[in-house]
Amino acid sequence: MKKVIGFGDYIMRLNPEGYLKFIQANKFEVFYTGAEANVCTSLAYMGVPTQFVTKLPENMIAECAVSTLKKFSVGVDHIAYGGERIGLFYLEKGASQRPSKIVYDRKYSAFCAAEASDYDWKTIMKDAGHFHFTGITPALGGNLPEICLEACRTAKELGLTVSCDLNYRKNLWTRAQAKATMEKLLEYVDVLIANEEDAADVLDIHASDTDIISGKLSREGYIEVADKISKKYSIGTVAITLRKSISASDNDWSALLYRDGKAYFSNEYRIHIVDRVGGGDSFGAGLIYAIHSGFDEQNIIEYAAAASCLKQTIELDINLSKPSDILALMGGDGSGRVQR
Repeated sequence: MKKVIGFGDYIMRLNPEGYLKFIQANKFEVFYTGAEANVCTSLAYMGVPTQFVTKLPENMIAECAVSTLKKFSVGVDHIAYGGERIGLFYLEKGASQRPSKIVYDRKYSAFCAAEASDYDWKTIMKDAGHFHFTGITPALGGNLPEICLEACRTAKELGLTVSCDLNYRKNLWTRAQAKATMEKLLEYVDVLIANEEDAADVLDIHASDTDIISGKLSREGYIEVADKISKKYSIGTVAITLRKSISASDNDWSALLYRDGKAYFSNEYRIHIVDRVGGGDSFGAGLIYAIHSGFDEQNIIEYAAAASCLKQTIELDINLSKPSDILALMGGDGSGRVQR
């Protein structure tokens, strides 16, 4: 499989131990993460060559962040350096009826201050086969919408497959801003990943007969959403994740792939969640892996859904599952029995 390039912010995650609330915490656990970085890391763990592109300050904290990428064999050759700080977020993990909560502190980070001159996209994308970004990257403002647009243009010129996860974050920009920016970028996208909220918030495309609060999801409604996205934006592959939230601890998880006017639904998994952060990123990584491995449509969506299911049983943001683990779950081995 050819190299996969990911472009986005790389930030520090700080969370209390276990399920403590912020107000109970006397110390925080540290991890380094980011939507596109998680995709690259998951793919690298599956054996795919990757390069993660970002901008970090030149300090010891950034060294720790980069060492995490290197630990999992993610390429770091094209990271730009400069600026003042690395962004971060605080996570309070929810349980049962108590939802998880996130507080961001990422303004004025090195990545937010990135300039077009930081990235030579033709050099970065040499010998690559895939470029991945999310809606979080342009949402961070500054020069990033234009930098992301130039990256997408270059990727298409060089013949790369371009994927995007809409990943709408209301704390970063408004729906109107997101729609105006993302519609320009979608012109270059071959594979679009979304969930029911992203499609509604960013593209103003809604699933009929669906209520995400009550957990009511309509398959026909999502086929309609995928069809509208595909036709309006001329996107060949649309993947939509379907989450039925029973509680913060238990979800039903499945996904839809839409190609050439046909819909393919994955198996539905009942997940007892360990850590759901990064669930969407692991789905994106699984989708990219399956597409470039030549899987047929049904097995593409089965692989992506199974990969994301496994991630949500793993602490922290990265899916540390090998293809053999994912294929075993696809084959029906979801018993969780001890392997000796």
